[in-house]
Amino acid sequence: VISLFIVLGMVFTGIFAPWLAPYDPTAVNYAEVEQMPSLRHPMGTDEHGRDQLSRVIWGARTAIIVAPSATILGLVLGLLFGALAGYFGGWVDGLIMRVTDILFAFPGLLFAILIAATIQPRIEAWLLKFERLKPFVKAGYAEFMVVILALGLVGWAGLARLIRGQILALKEQQFVEAARAVGVRPWHIIIRHLLPNAMAPVIVSFSMGLGGAILAESTLSFLGIGINPPTPSWGSMIYQNFNFWRHPAAPVLLWAPGLIVASLVFAFNFIGDGLHEALNPHLD
Repeated sequence: VISLFIVLGMVFTGIFAPWLAPYDPTAVNYAEVEQMPSLRHPMGTDEHGRDQLSRVIWGARTAIIVAPSATILGLVLGLLFGALAGYFGGWVDGLIMRVTDILFAFPGLLFAILIAATIQPRIEAWLLKFERLKPFVKAGYAEFMVVILALGLVGWAGLARLIRGQILALKEQQFVEAARAVGVRPWHIIIRHLLPNAMAPVIVSFSMGLGGAILAESTLSFLGIGINPPTPSWGSMIYQNFNFWRHPAAPVLLWAPGLIVASLVFAFNFIGDGLHEALNPHLD
């Protein structure tokens, strides 16, 4: 229950950030640089005089945009490739499983860094060719696209293996054999008969994937590859404030976004565990 309230609190904060934040999170005020926490700035200010509380609040909006989008992209790819591998088998199964082996052989974050670093300048250059999209790039939304693509393209492998196992078990069932016997097309069987019966682990995987996506986005932003300032991101805030660890307000500046990320990751994992137990009541 506590985990659910934490997640709902993040969603509420992200949606209503413009009304909850006391200041513009990108507004620079060099008259109030590196201020200690006070009534005017409850979490202090950073090296540019930006209100930290406002940036933390707006960071929730970044999280609720990136995490679900990247997780859904990985979910769609995982369902697609897992269903193909499980149903058709043969060389299709072998090829897809070898790709997942490669993805599992290295840390997923490493692949995400490589993808983000490779596609970011290309995506921005392509978008800048269109006059109407230049404000889109200047506002930092191209960085959102890059992070979503990078995380989605490395996040599908585990779910693909999971779906493959489910499809392998289900495709030998009598209702599938009956559908084949009357000439139902493979894609119709997969979409209408197999995937609906394999959704329980998908729901659990989606919940846990949200927490992983928040952590991964924060890590990419901390490394300077994800969401960069002045766009608020908890990861970039940790990096920026880490450089001022000697400042008296450093504990607040560092721990606030860090604790939020950690609490959300734990919350999504606990929700995933709860869903797993609810959807599999026969398990101890």
